[in-house]
Amino acid sequence: MIRRRTAVALLGAPLLLSGCGGGAAASPRRAPAGRPARTSAPAPEATVEAAPAGISGLGPETSAAIPGRTRQAVVVSGRGRNSPVSTVALHERTATGWQAGPKWPGHNALRGWSAHHRSGDLRTPLGVYGLTDAGGLLRDPGTRLPYDRSTGFSSLGTGFEGEPLSGAFDYVIAINYNRRPGTSPLDWTRPLGARRGGGIWLHVDHGGPTHGCVGIARAPMKDLLLALDLDRHPVVVMGYADWLAR
Repeated sequence: MIRRRTAVALLGAPLLLSGCGGGAAASPRRAPAGRPARTSAPAPEATVEAAPAGISGLGPETSAAIPGRTRQAVVVSGRGRNSPVSTVALHERTATGWQAGPKWPGHNALRGWSAHHRSGDLRTPLGVYGLTDAGGLLRDPGTRLPYDRSTGFSSLGTGFEGEPLSGAFDYVIAINYNRRPGTSPLDWTRPLGARRGGGIWLHVDHGGPTHGCVGIARAPMKDLLLALDLDRHPVVVMGYADWLAR
């Protein structure tokens, strides 16, 4: 059953106060060969177990940070530490390993990435974060995440390259960086404190760099909303390519 929320007020806080809302695979194991028979019949051939498929581009350290119960991972791979350009893909864990969906072009923050994000640094936080809550200016398209439809998602003005921001928050998925999971993306609680920023979302791409969020085109953003399932414990794994490959 789809859970919905009533809209929450911003309590006077500006939407762009901060952010935009503001493993290596194991080696195959070789089964022991059977002992040769005492006849001229050949010994049975050794068999090799296929290693479960990992997520392409993720090294052992990053892969180990994905919770064991997670069955959906949105991977955001940035072009470089200081680049605002990235690609996004949804991966699903199956019995044989991770299966990748299509790759979508996207944007992250203007100045790239940070291991210690701070309010106003114009960098997207590196890491693995839960995806538990969604919302937007438009009606719920049918997501299995709790969804808050609110006029608080109105976006005005222009981006860093002069592009209009209108419609950027038609659909958003909150990234659980410095926020309280289980609340609207508009909730302004900051467990790490206001200086560590917040309001980091996946949202509709406006065609340019963000303050800290990740933007993808409207159609794949809607596809993500329809695909993500709270019961599959989805996360986002995000960073520039070299960092992800650790």
